[in-house]
Amino acid sequence: MSNQEIKKHSKAVTMQHPENDKQYTGLQVNAGVEQPPIVSPYIKKRKKRPQLTVNDYVEGILKGNTTVLGQAVTLVESLATEHQAIAQEVIEKCLPHTGNSRRIGITGVPGAGKSTSIDVFGTYVLNRCETDKLAVLAIDPSSERSKGSILGDKTRMEQLSVHPRAFIRPSPSAGSLGGVARKTRETIMLCEAAGYNNIFVETVGVGQSETAVHSMVDFFLLIQIAGAGDELQGIKRGIMEMADAIGINKADGDNVDRANRQALEFRNALHLYPVPPSGFLPQVTTYSGYYNLNIDKLWKIVDDYFEFVHGNGYFEERRRQQEKYWMYETINEQLKSRFYNDPEIERLLQVKQEMVLDSKQSSFVAASDVLKFYYDNIIKK
Repeated sequence: MSNQEIKKHSKAVTMQHPENDKQYTGLQVNAGVEQPPIVSPYIKKRKKRPQLTVNDYVEGILKGNTTVLGQAVTLVESLATEHQAIAQEVIEKCLPHTGNSRRIGITGVPGAGKSTSIDVFGTYVLNRCETDKLAVLAIDPSSERSKGSILGDKTRMEQLSVHPRAFIRPSPSAGSLGGVARKTRETIMLCEAAGYNNIFVETVGVGQSETAVHSMVDFFLLIQIAGAGDELQGIKRGIMEMADAIGINKADGDNVDRANRQALEFRNALHLYPVPPSGFLPQVTTYSGYYNLNIDKLWKIVDDYFEFVHGNGYFEERRRQQEKYWMYETINEQLKSRFYNDPEIERLLQVKQEMVLDSKQSSFVAASDVLKFYYDNIIKK
């Protein structure tokens, strides 16, 4: 380094650190070292995951590849038009490999221990047969404000979450009927094609719209707990009529007597109901999911039910009724979607909404005007 360069460097250091000036003899501050980059230069950029074709999805699902299955379920749940087109094609090609499972719906009041119970039920089922596989579709409630979901049910299924023959898929309810995700039924079909012969569908909780989950499962289990207030609050006609079995959870320790009393109340209530279409009289039992007590008794009821409905032909009839139900549900959904997503209808709805809010037109007349416009100007195009 030349003398001129040294002087230039010295001047630059002095400007950065005035304490190095000659007038401050004895003080000197070094310029320091250059800071390393925040991101490591040795990290390789991740390659973008290649987009799978329909055949790739189908092949992966039929081989039981859980990664491909998860990606296919994401496509089914997506609202993007291009994703929906691929998803429907995948479902059509998987259709011949579906229908070979036990579909079990599980519902109950919040805090009844549904997730813990499913963990125990699923482990019990998988331990009975080394070739059985289980898919758990846990429906998580979506916020009405943020539209978000926690999707944390998997954390409460400690045994199933690490089991090699279990597949757990939490999904947001997205405000759909009965807390059941809009695409749960299609997800069931994909899981069946992947070889899962036991399907659990956990719903958000007891409500008047549990018909949605009832219309896609073979067996409907209602979980209740004792000692949580007025027991009669749990005896709701609608949900009781749909239940094929009622399990009183947390029947352990000092709670055993209360659980047995509530089980007796439910049995007495069930006698007042007409015989279900299946001909199988709903059973009531007590168990403890946390302490793993009487799980075999509850599951014997499930086995007895399937043996009964296979014997009298109701199982096949129920499946046919469900196919018909979901065909009409899909038609209703498509009609509603096309109506509200039409640009002309969106503009007209805004105008009519303002007229209704300003009391210039009744809501019924406004609705009739919008529908008439839709029939005359859009459908007839």
